[in-house]
Amino acid sequence: MSFGRILTLATGAKLPQIGLGTWLSKPHEVENAVEIAVRNGYRHLDLAFIYENQDEVGAALKKVIPSVVKREDLFITSKLWCNGFRPEEVEKQLDEGLAQAGLDYFDLYLIHWPVAFKAGKSLYPSDAEKEGWVALDRGVTLAETWKAMNALPKTKVRAVGVSNFSVPVLEELIKATGIVPTVNQIEAHPLLPQDELVAYCKEKDIHLTAYSPLGNNLKGKPKLTDYPEVKAIANRLGATEAQVLIAWGVSRGYSVIPKSVQEERIISNFQQIELTQEDIEALNALGKNNRTRFNIPHHYTPRWDISIFGEPEEETATNKPLVS
Repeated sequence: MSFGRILTLATGAKLPQIGLGTWLSKPHEVENAVEIAVRNGYRHLDLAFIYENQDEVGAALKKVIPSVVKREDLFITSKLWCNGFRPEEVEKQLDEGLAQAGLDYFDLYLIHWPVAFKAGKSLYPSDAEKEGWVALDRGVTLAETWKAMNALPKTKVRAVGVSNFSVPVLEELIKATGIVPTVNQIEAHPLLPQDELVAYCKEKDIHLTAYSPLGNNLKGKPKLTDYPEVKAIANRLGATEAQVLIAWGVSRGYSVIPKSVQEERIISNFQQIELTQEDIEALNALGKNNRTRFNIPHHYTPRWDISIFGEPEEETATNKPLVS
């Protein structure tokens, strides 16, 4: 079973350290996954408008609230998508998301990416001048969106934060608005430990949540769960490779949101193990000469003409996050 560790945000809110991610889940899988998760002890759920499955989450929640759990005992995160960054659009998209999930409020609401798209109904508006590319909106700043997020009614959103924000973007955002995000949700695993970002957020009391803690296979590289070093630790501890990677994230003090739609894995991911310092160092070593960021929108389809992280793979992008 989970160790039941609860982390405290800067707002004083309590966040269960292990949550269920719902990204990259196929239609009709999420409803079942969320119900299984909640029935097996999960109390932290990670959603997003762009996942286009919040209605399924809502259907699952109807099956478990209040029979299994009270709404106030769940911590539910969602995220503002890039086509809703104009200040007048922020609350509209929030309301749409709450309606999809059948909820009165989200415990946490994040700016999903430091990138604004052209406003409108399309989630990926097409750039009229560049076929195959998304239309960015360079007429709104992240500072404007962030102020609008902080103006949202507390009856609808208990706390606000960001996702996929680097140290330079965070620094400029805080300088421009004077408002420190409660949470920054980031890709983090042994191939991408993000030590500088982890240290900066700790200094600023910004809680980190790690998505893709098992890595992913978006790049066609070997899965982290297939690495011999991970398998060796798992075998020694009588654990799954996923449990080992989740425990690595937990050892670093942040919350972790593994995603699965398979009942056996949903349950086993919640059954925590303790790693030795030697285990942690062995996992740290995996990324030393093999640093890998799996999630880079510049290479999505459609492509995004923006360098979000300053990675070599983003060198051909002509834009950077427009903060202020």
